[in-house]
Amino acid sequence: MPVKFDIFYCIPSLNLRSMVAAILLLAGIVPSAVQADKPGELIAVLPRLSPERAGMDSERLNVIAEVVEEGLRQEKMPGAVVLIGRSHGIVYHQAFGDRQIDPVENPMLPDTVFDLASLTKPIATATSVAILMQRGIVDPDATVATYEPDFAQNGKESITVHQLLTHQSGLIPDNAIGDYAMGPDEAFRRINALKPIAEPGERFIYSDVNFIMLGALVKKLTGQNVHEFSQQNIFQPLRMVETGYLPGEALRARAAVTEKRDDIWMQGDVHDPRAHLLGGIAGHAGLFSTASDLARYATMMLRGGELDGVRVMNPETINQMTRAYPVPGGFRGLGWDIRTGYSSNRGDLMSHRAFGHGGFTGTGIWIDPERDLYVIFLSNRVHPNGKGSVNQLIGRVGTIAAASIFQISNVPTAPIRDASHSNVLNGIDVLQRDGFQQLSGRKVGLITNQTGINREGMTSVELLHSAENVALVALFSPEHGLQGKLDVSSIADAVDESTGLKVFSLYGDSRRPTAQSLQGIDTLVFDIQDIGCRFYTYPSTMGNAMKAAAEHGLRFVVLDRVNPLGGVVVDGPLLDKGSESFVGYHTIPVQHGMTLGEYALLLKTELEIDVDLQVIKVEGWRRSELFDRCGLTWINPSPNMRNLNQAVLYPGIGLLEMTNISVGRGTDTPFEVIGAPWIDGRKLAAHLNNSGLPGIRFVPTTFTPTASKYQGELCQGVSLIITNRSQLRAVETGVGIMLTLRSLFPEAWETKNLNRLLCNQEVLTSVLNGASLEAVTSTWKRGLNEFQNRRARILLYDESN
Repeated sequence: MPVKFDIFYCIPSLNLRSMVAAILLLAGIVPSAVQADKPGELIAVLPRLSPERAGMDSERLNVIAEVVEEGLRQEKMPGAVVLIGRSHGIVYHQAFGDRQIDPVENPMLPDTVFDLASLTKPIATATSVAILMQRGIVDPDATVATYEPDFAQNGKESITVHQLLTHQSGLIPDNAIGDYAMGPDEAFRRINALKPIAEPGERFIYSDVNFIMLGALVKKLTGQNVHEFSQQNIFQPLRMVETGYLPGEALRARAAVTEKRDDIWMQGDVHDPRAHLLGGIAGHAGLFSTASDLARYATMMLRGGELDGVRVMNPETINQMTRAYPVPGGFRGLGWDIRTGYSSNRGDLMSHRAFGHGGFTGTGIWIDPERDLYVIFLSNRVHPNGKGSVNQLIGRVGTIAAASIFQISNVPTAPIRDASHSNVLNGIDVLQRDGFQQLSGRKVGLITNQTGINREGMTSVELLHSAENVALVALFSPEHGLQGKLDVSSIADAVDESTGLKVFSLYGDSRRPTAQSLQGIDTLVFDIQDIGCRFYTYPSTMGNAMKAAAEHGLRFVVLDRVNPLGGVVVDGPLLDKGSESFVGYHTIPVQHGMTLGEYALLLKTELEIDVDLQVIKVEGWRRSELFDRCGLTWINPSPNMRNLNQAVLYPGIGLLEMTNISVGRGTDTPFEVIGAPWIDGRKLAAHLNNSGLPGIRFVPTTFTPTASKYQGELCQGVSLIITNRSQLRAVETGVGIMLTLRSLFPEAWETKNLNRLLCNQEVLTSVLNGASLEAVTSTWKRGLNEFQNRRARILLYDESN
């Protein structure tokens, strides 16, 4: 069995300094500092919290040890240290395996010092640059040449500091190692002479050169190299006395061994060859630290830039540093990864606000302000032969840590915009503000319903009918009709009383505009509020109409609207190819995190719809904002979608309604209750509440639907109470209910139509076989990652809109 050590409970594993801290903690004393290895230095100790006191489940956290030990058996790394914490203290800190196995075994300890490799980029270099931004010394939108004129060579004149920080400079990932052989001065001369391999801002190219240059800018602007500046302005104020470049003798002796250089094991010597040739100090690599020290940095970030009364950065600076900036293929922060092709070490349950980074030597850190969580994983996976691999393992540890949270702490982070000050404009508002110029001279067919209104409550029908130089020729209605009140299987054509225009039904004999209905029209305009769920039919109506527009040579204009569920959470299984239908139009996940404008772009691209598509974008919306943060009026998108809570629950609860379960249709609270005459409500509630589903509780209830399934029959079931919307994952909740129904009522629950909306055979099979919730949700993770990459190419909005 691999050896593991807990810093507070396995006293034999500790050196004298750590033993003092451990003994004090076991005695109930939280020391503020104990003596460090270097005389005169004190090492600060964060409080150690029990998982339950910290709002985390200890049994779930214990799974981390099993996962890491499996990684050791598979030789993914010789050893590792894992530390999990929240803003108020450390919850989990264990060491596993060995810090050296060749030529002899040397056990890994909780206070092992690690070569952080590329964690240097955000923690030392980007944080230093952010501090300079805060002081007004650096403008991220300024060109690099503003501060280093010699950089303006060979097409690099327009590269900005922001593009270096987000890897959009177009520079090569690594220039030749020989460029560094003659020392730093010659190395920087050759970097200044480099030519970009792509136009600045055109591509996301992860590049060490970007951060080597940023390190040089720190020295240029302050007179201190990145080692000196970060020590004075970050690590010393935070009392991170075990963190820095060029570790001293005592720290080197505690360092994990990496590989050989010149036939000598590297221990406390930087592994990166370019950083080594730069004297061990560089912007991209060279930093060493311990898990405990990194916990202090993470705590500072969660606490809005302050720790122990010392402020390192302002909350506004942290917000600027860690917000999601769109880059081709994903999102990056300033120095931080958020969601890109490099995010395989990101936990699946991290929120949209999480930011982190990995390091080549086997290190990773992720910090999630919304979860009030940080995850630190340090290993020497390159020892002894460079063949280890830990990114997926780091991601699994992060997922377990996030899944263990049952209570969100009150963490002081940067302020969230108050909805009362929100000024979001939907596409119709933008069109109206611009005097309808985008439709000037066009003959319009408008696809809309009761949700097509502007901020003042005027309908799109009224606005376009009265707009000068716009000819509104006909109207088209989706499921539930123009007024959104019909709950029938087929809707006939009609006439709009207010305008006298013909209303062609797209939910009747034909579900796409016909040649006859399109006579006299050169532009189809779509203005309907979606709710962000795959099996809602309005996106299918839009897709069909786009195809009709392509066939008849018409322009197609989407008046975009916010996604009520926000544009960040993407969850659930992808629709199996070949299972497309009107309630499953394309191979996307259940909760897709796109606006209809973005979805239209995806359909045009992936279904190769040759249509003249124009999206009139929403203004003032951030992807993280749900409907209630936008200052907009809620109009029921369909008869049984009566509030935002129901919309939030729908991607999970809606999956059940093709089975013999009532989802509350025919009650005042559709999708907020489920039940059936054959259910024991108390038993169901007890099992669901014990299942650990985050952000939701279940209360036994009875109800009698006045319509739909079980009309007039008394049903037992549960009310669904959202306790934390930021934690809730609707699809996971729906699957958790499925597994519980399968376990408690295997004979009574009929599943023959379960795949009608689920549309994923692998997930269906897992549910019917009674797999664990974790096993079921894991089946769709790979598909989600693939979809995120597809989706990233068409996204129109970010956090800064």
